[in-house]
Amino acid sequence: MRVLIVAPGTRGDVAPMAGLGARLHREHGFDVAVAANPAYSALVDAAGLEFRELAGDMDQLVTPAPPGKRPKAADLRRYMKDLTGYMDLAASGTLAAAQAGTDIILANSIAPYAFDVAEALDIPAIGTYLQPLEPSRDYAPVTLGTARNFTAAGNKLLGSLMLQAKAPYDSPSARIRSELGLPPKSRRRSEGERRRQDLPILHGFSSAVVPRPGDWRAGLKMTGYWWPEVNTDWSPPPGLEAFLADGPPPAFIGFGSTAAMDVDFMLDVVDRAGARAVLQGVDGVSQANAISIGHVPHEWLFPRVSAAVHHAGAGTTAAALRAGIPSVAVPIFTDQPFWAQRIYALGAGPAPVAYKDLTADRLATAIVQAQATACYAENARVVSRKLLAEDSVAPVAAAIRQEGTQQFKPSKAWPVTD
Repeated sequence: MRVLIVAPGTRGDVAPMAGLGARLHREHGFDVAVAANPAYSALVDAAGLEFRELAGDMDQLVTPAPPGKRPKAADLRRYMKDLTGYMDLAASGTLAAAQAGTDIILANSIAPYAFDVAEALDIPAIGTYLQPLEPSRDYAPVTLGTARNFTAAGNKLLGSLMLQAKAPYDSPSARIRSELGLPPKSRRRSEGERRRQDLPILHGFSSAVVPRPGDWRAGLKMTGYWWPEVNTDWSPPPGLEAFLADGPPPAFIGFGSTAAMDVDFMLDVVDRAGARAVLQGVDGVSQANAISIGHVPHEWLFPRVSAAVHHAGAGTTAAALRAGIPSVAVPIFTDQPFWAQRIYALGAGPAPVAYKDLTADRLATAIVQAQATACYAENARVVSRKLLAEDSVAPVAAAIRQEGTQQFKPSKAWPVTD
């Protein structure tokens, strides 16, 4: 069976899906293609999968304000406009990727237009999400960008209201439906119908990190984390292994696709903490207490460091927990406060440092706490053992077979238009 994984977004959105696709192909025999931005074609190729392009670059949209500053209203308006344009390109790319041939679509949470394409193609689609987006009494909506608890009733109400709110992918979804000759239907109505039919949404995280909410419907499944594929040809950059060996395990400081800190700020934090550090996202640092790096796989680096300072993205949070190391979470936006709060609730790191309140002194203090408090690493190791025991791919393979058996039809031949 041919599987198309639709993964718009940043590296943190693509890498776990490519890892999932690689194991679906290698262990379960599916023919897998991944639709993602051009920046990640090499990542998909390295996983042994077919790459199909979604035009655009999400990394250009996620640069936050300087540390300790709030974004301006004009910046937020520009971001939403740019994000809508990005989603429009992704919707067109998803249609082209599906037209290239597939029997089932796996779509991430920012690709609702993939369900419209699947409807026109008369094939099944399954949501494969990296965040818990279903309204629940157990947590506030993750897209609200806060970990605040609004009480059980308030959390559920806010979650339901957020599902009804206008989103950047609404107009692209409507355009795709019109182009494909489908009856007009809003994204909100389509999601409501899938919810009432209890259609499956698979979540690529573990109940050891996010306990399954008691009010979730049956079709919402947690499979465990979908880990990025390991590149066996990768080797560490010059100087990194020597730095790691030349003293106690350093802290890692990195913020993924968000260029959140400049080099001077990072080095100030390192000096105040009296720590050694590996710095990601900056260049040109090679000194006794710090070294800068480019992309280094978390599964290689994190077991070699004493703590990870990061933005609490879903993937980086998972990687630190799998490595059994404490985290210092500095959440910036969207789902990051949720994951930061989960780290704290699990006892795997000190209280999060809100980005809007970030100072070099506060971050340095948190690093010292993370490295000196033994229970943080102990608790992270407890979670690590649970994560490593999970088979997160088998449930996905089973869902693909079930949906394909129930709904499978050869892909429609698409008409040629002038």
